[in-house]
Amino acid sequence: MAEAQKTTLKKWPRVAKAGGKKACSVEGCKRPYRAKSYCFFHFKKWRQGELPHSRYRTCSKPDCRVKTSKAGLCEKHYGETYKKADAAA
Repeated sequence: MAEAQKTTLKKWPRVAKAGGKKACSVEGCKRPYRAKSYCFFHFKKWRQGELPHSRYRTCSKPDCRVKTSKAGLCEKHYGETYKKADAAA
């Protein structure tokens, strides 16, 4: 009498903006862009700070990609730079 009803989950499809006419801005990538001129793959990397133009300001020291805290430096480099100056004074 009471039949079990199946519920289906609707998945959100990954839809490219501009109808797939524009490509990702990363050199060599041909995927259609999704947001911030990046495809879904490179947009995720951008959010995580792995691309050169990251979503937040990074430390000014070479090869340091950590988020800045004070004076354009991350916590580690700020401590190394200004704690030594305070100790010498």
